[in-house]
Amino acid sequence: MSLDIIALADPRPTASSRRLAWLASGDDGAPLGSAFLRLFTRAGQEHLAELELAVHGAERRRGVGTRLLEAAVDAAKAERRRSVIAQAVQDSPADGFLAARGFRRVLALAYARLALADVDRAEVDALVELPHPGYRLTEWDGTVPDALAQSFAYSRRAMDDMPMEGTDFGRVVWDVERVVAAAEAVARRGELLHTVAVVDTTNGSVVGFSELVVPGDGSGDGQHYGTAVLPEHRGRGLARWMKAAAVRHALERHPELAGLCTDTAESNAPMLAVNEALGYRPTHKAVEYQLDL
Repeated sequence: MSLDIIALADPRPTASSRRLAWLASGDDGAPLGSAFLRLFTRAGQEHLAELELAVHGAERRRGVGTRLLEAAVDAAKAERRRSVIAQAVQDSPADGFLAARGFRRVLALAYARLALADVDRAEVDALVELPHPGYRLTEWDGTVPDALAQSFAYSRRAMDDMPMEGTDFGRVVWDVERVVAAAEAVARRGELLHTVAVVDTTNGSVVGFSELVVPGDGSGDGQHYGTAVLPEHRGRGLARWMKAAAVRHALERHPELAGLCTDTAESNAPMLAVNEALGYRPTHKAVEYQLDL
């Protein structure tokens, strides 16, 4: 089979990355597969690239994926990247493909979903109203309010010790500019970002956050982006408090929403326990792979 790999231009860089893309086509010009390579550009992650590769089911085992992978890896090397990461559903064709081509498993992820039709609203309300002395909840849609922007950006360091096992992910450096850019990126996609945060009442600073992204039409499933608490404030039930508030928000604001989805490192036992306590049920597992260049 004759196979052409065509480099494509992605004209929309973000504040933290840019993308390269390739299309594989056959003799008749029909598309057979594609590859996207995200090149991270922020300080602390300039060494990293993230690969997304897809091949039409009927065209697998014909060399399409291998050719696309070669193009992406060559580009990563030309861009002086140290690591390429990619994710695959456990035991899927992509899982075997990456393992056979020099990628190594570095992180196991557990995916879970909460069916909103099954939620006991009274239980959720009780969790949200449960007193947490010294703390209060606050919530906002879209971009963080100016009065909280600085401490919210600082609170993002709560993700620094998130279990990443062997992943060469680098250190994400958050500031107000990056927080605002992330919220604006969600809005440009036509999605709705809602953030629940915990504030320390002694000084008014944000010490934890939980982000929920919902489709613009309020249907289908929402997705939890990140939930984290600063180390010095852990062990007080704040993560469950925030996630319960996010669930209540979804029930109140988006009655057509079917469920909420989340993913968690299998080694992150505290967050897995929070999800289970709130009624999230496992859907599948995935594997994060890494290729060292």
